[in-house]
Parts: sequence; structure tokens; C-alpha cells
Amino acid sequence: MSLRWPIAHTELRFFSLSPWERAGVRANRACIASAAPSPQPSPARGRGRKSKCLSALLALALTSAAQAHEVTDDRGVAVRFDTPPQRVVSVLPSLTETVCAIGACARLVGVDRYSNWPPEVQKLPQVGGGLDPAIEAIVALKPDVVLMATSSRAADRLRALGVKVVALEPKTGADVKRVIGKLGHLLAVPDAGRVARDIEAGVAAAAQSLPPALRGQRVYFEASAGPHAAGPQSFIGEMLQALGLVNVVGPELGPFPKINPEWVVRADPDLIMAGERSGGEIARRPGWRNLRAVRSQRVCLFNAQEVDILVRPGPRMPEAARLMARCVTDNGLKERAR
Repeated sequence: MSLRWPIAHTELRFFSLSPWERAGVRANRACIASAAPSPQPSPARGRGRKSKCLSALLALALTSAAQAHEVTDDRGVAVRFDTPPQRVVSVLPSLTETVCAIGACARLVGVDRYSNWPPEVQKLPQVGGGLDPAIEAIVALKPDVVLMATSSRAADRLRALGVKVVALEPKTGADVKRVIGKLGHLLAVPDAGRVARDIEAGVAAAAQSLPPALRGQRVYFEASAGPHAAGPQSFIGEMLQALGLVNVVGPELGPFPKINPEWVVRADPDLIMAGERSGGEIARRPGWRNLRAVRSQRVCLFNAQEVDILVRPGPRMPEAARLMARCVTDNGLKERAR
């Protein structure tokens, strides 16, 4: 019995390796075997062993070539990788969360200052903001790849220093699904698509939890100060639609348009969703005191942690949909109590 455990452990370790790592082990074993002395050496046998070793090495080279792949990012730039990146820097919170959700959190060696979920990423070195991160700090981490938004100004400088950059910036539900698949391909994570399926199922469950009587309400969702609204083409707008709500922002304005406050006065929504930072401004904006949502106190103000969940297109979208559903339900009960 004592002899079986080391063998089983070795085999388990072998099958836990990636395909190109397994090929390297096989090639190494073949070459060791060919170099072992024979009790009856012969020129023919020697040539056969050398041939076997060369064949194994050729197989390794072919396997490595087959595993090499290109990833085309959202800027249209094709980035080639010979092996899956093992040292990853992410300077966009939604990408950080997605990397962890697909099971590659251990590969992160640095993040931006806003990446705070899951909790373990808070222990990683921070390399500044996402739009203009600290180049020297990133280079010092020796990353195999840097993940960032297409709007970041650091991509060209990093590429000039020989650092590989993949720029991805999901804005819609379809973008989220595509980015999950692309990160799974880049990092060679099997079945990364399960995360996209979990998101879809979670949002659908949140929608089913909402009573039919509360659907159809006209909602203004303020995504950030400015104010910037969430349009129907954004992933937030798509979640509102999934919940059976009507977005007062039209599709012609784009995913996250900057809105003139007077436009919201004319739209006069039934319900307002915004972050706590906007709470004090809402009452002070000209004409907003007369909005039906403000008069009836049907305004949901989310705290900073909730805002992070709501505005990041990634694995926590089901939780975001539940926050929206709770807002609608709580305000529906408030309306009935009057």
C-alpha cells in the first residue's frame, strides 16, 4: 500500500498540468530513456533512441505552437501569447472581478486602486487609477499581460516598453459575455462561459422575484455624477428592461449619456435610482423638487459598496439586479402604505 501513494500523487500532479507542460514531461522522459545505458549497445539501437528523443521534442514544439494563440482586444489590436499569462495586472475593476470569477484570481499580481472585490485583491499592490495608472509600478511587477479599459491612456506607453496589453471594456450584456469568453481564452481557463450562464440565470431570477403589479414603472438611473445616466443600450439599462421597467432615457442618447438636468424634469420619472453622492444634489437641481419621484419620496440612494456592484459589468450583475428589484419592491410597498 505504501508504494501506491507516491505513484498516484505523481500521476495526479501530471494530469493537473497544462497540455504543453504535459508534453514537456513526456519529452523529458523520452530523452532520459534514450540516454540510459543499454546492456547491449548497438549503433542501430542508439539511432532509434535518438530518433525517439527527437520525435518527442518535435511533438513538444508542435504542441507549444498549437497552444500559442492571439487575442484581439476591443481596440482591434491582436496580441500573441505563446503560453497563457501567469502574471496579470488588471486596472479595471470589472475585469479584476471577472478574472477572479473564472478562477484565475491567483494570477493577479497588481490592480488599480478601485479594484476591491473579491476581498483578497485588496492585498495586492496597487498601481494607481485605471485611466492613467503608474507605468513604472506596472513594469516593476513584470506582468505577462495588463488588462485595461479601451479608454485608458496607458496602453501605448506600456506597449512601447514591451508590455503586452489587452484592452477590454464591456458596456452591454453581450459585451460582458464576450469579455468573459475572451478572458477564458486568454488565460486558458476551461468553461469560463459558466460565469456568463450564472449571470444570465441570476438576473432572470431577480426579475421573477418582482411582483407583476410593480412592473412598467418609468425609471431614471443615474450611473455617475455629471449627471451621467444609464441608457437602455447599457448593461444597466438591459437589467432594468429584464425587470420589466421602462427607462426614461431613449436609445438615441447612447449607453451612458451625460444628461441635462432639465431633460429629467421633462421626463418626470416614477422612480429614481442613484448613488448617495447624488442624493444631496437631487433636491438642489432646478425643478427636481417637483418631480413625482421626489415628491413621493420614491428615490433609491445606494451606498458606495452597492454602487460598485451596480455599475460594474461582470459577475456581480445578478446581485445588481436584486438591488434594483429590492428598490422597486420597497418603494411599491411604500406607495401602497399611503
